[in-house]
Amino acid sequence: MIITLDAKRRVSIPATLAPASPGDQFDATFDADDDVVTLRRVKRKANWLEVWKTCPVPMDDLPPRSREMPKKVKL
Repeated sequence: MIITLDAKRRVSIPATLAPASPGDQFDATFDADDDVVTLRRVKRKANWLEVWKTCPVPMDDLPPRSREMPKKVKL
């Protein structure tokens, strides 16, 4: 398949060639020796809420927070 740049130097890749969803990120590199542009999909960052839900330690087992004011350090 041949893909061409438009007037604004953008590349449109058909979804049948590389299926992607909105928000996917790609790392683009250019190799001057081979005159090739390479796109590599970057993994999405983990959703912190999903990571928190899979945490093996329940929040009830954590020690209580200290209510004392921080101690002043003499310099």
